[in-house]
Amino acid sequence: MLNRRHFIAGAVASTATFAGAERAEDLCAKPAQWDESFEVVVIGAGGAGLSAAIVARGAGAKTLLLEKMAFAGGNTLIAGGGMNAAVKADYEKAGIKDSPELHAEQTLAAGDYRADPALVEVLTKGAPESVAWLKKLGVNFRDHIYQIYGGLYPRCRNPIEPKGEGYIKALAEEAKRVGVDIRYGAKVTRIFRESPLEGRVTGVEVEIKGKKFAIEAKSGVVSAAGGFSANAAMCGLHDPRLEKLGTTNQPGATGEVLVAMVDIGADTTGLDYIQCVPGTPKDVKSQPSLISHVDRFLFINHEGKRFVAEDSRRDILRDAVLAQTKMEAFTLVDRAGFAMDKNSTEAQHEAARKAGALYVGNTVEEIARAMGVPADALKATLDDYNRAVETKKDSFGRHEDMLVHAIAEPPFYAVRIVMARHHTMGGVRIDTKARVVDRRGKAIPGLYAAGEVTGGIHGTNRVGGNALADVFTFGRIAGESAAKKL
Repeated sequence: MLNRRHFIAGAVASTATFAGAERAEDLCAKPAQWDESFEVVVIGAGGAGLSAAIVARGAGAKTLLLEKMAFAGGNTLIAGGGMNAAVKADYEKAGIKDSPELHAEQTLAAGDYRADPALVEVLTKGAPESVAWLKKLGVNFRDHIYQIYGGLYPRCRNPIEPKGEGYIKALAEEAKRVGVDIRYGAKVTRIFRESPLEGRVTGVEVEIKGKKFAIEAKSGVVSAAGGFSANAAMCGLHDPRLEKLGTTNQPGATGEVLVAMVDIGADTTGLDYIQCVPGTPKDVKSQPSLISHVDRFLFINHEGKRFVAEDSRRDILRDAVLAQTKMEAFTLVDRAGFAMDKNSTEAQHEAARKAGALYVGNTVEEIARAMGVPADALKATLDDYNRAVETKKDSFGRHEDMLVHAIAEPPFYAVRIVMARHHTMGGVRIDTKARVVDRRGKAIPGLYAAGEVTGGIHGTNRVGGNALADVFTFGRIAGESAAKKL
């Protein structure tokens, strides 16, 4: 006869999509011997994993950082770089009313109150501390606070370097300086636990150049392996519309470590909350996005018209674009808006222009012709928007704080965009100490997680700029918790 425990173990084993084991006991069985031993093992060398490893090593723990790709950075490296934090000195200098409490309130509302309020409080109170910590490590931020795409409020800042390069360069150098052992091309294939649904996590199985090794983690394992937006089939399980879309993610964001944690009892939340942002069409090699500053760009459809308030939530923007002709749109800026985009180099702009991906026009008629949209419709659209800037009343409901800059100074620039899978808000459940919890709400001893592999922080919709605040804040917490065996 099958008792309840055997039934649960069998159910967990059936989810072993990546591990390939037939029995729950096989998923986590302790190896005959450990090939190496560390106090803390961190999975993933993106922003969260590097932060966790640095903090764990700084706390005195012998730390190993495993990265399945051939380089550090993960999605943090290719992110837009914008980081939300209600830093008092910054918002007071900018003349903006803000606070961690307002940041929390807006984050909860933007996620339809599906996020864990306790985790959101940790995020918003910890984000200013993360900015200060990053500065100490050598990250240089631009002296500019703005509202990022999908950010809903002006509290975002970027490093001087493009995208996430400034973060990863500083973190990688610090990890090397403090003595973190980093292994690349190292894919974690299993997480060991004393028994299928009980006991302590003891280490990981990692595959390097076709050979598997068992690595002991005496204090804890930190999963910072990222989300699964690069796994089309896995996304399609939770939102069938998205399986045919492309992704903005690096190719390693495939979710197998998430599955490995589920295999040993981790609970999950919000797996069907998958965010999209404007991406590059399949027939285009490279182009600037032109969406970094919400107060500077417009969405234009193939009919030459606006169709949504550009400062809306990212899920609203996604659905609005998917409803347009060919499920495409254009992002359009003028000369001043184009000058604000710092995530593409002049050489990349020129290459995109020569390839026909970046449209340029010295008049509205010229840019309309380059885009292939009706010139009269585009002119009427721009005239209507520029009147909205003057009156502070937009027919699409754009907030008056985002009705600041007319789009009237030539030359005009535009690119064609499609929606792409960008961020998975769901993942394993964690508590405020970044401990992974099981289906009964109990912390799994020795297992911690941070970054996009977790759920419960963003709710149904992630606010633009909150992801990097998340990875650095909870990455630091996870590293400290693991080192101290909290």
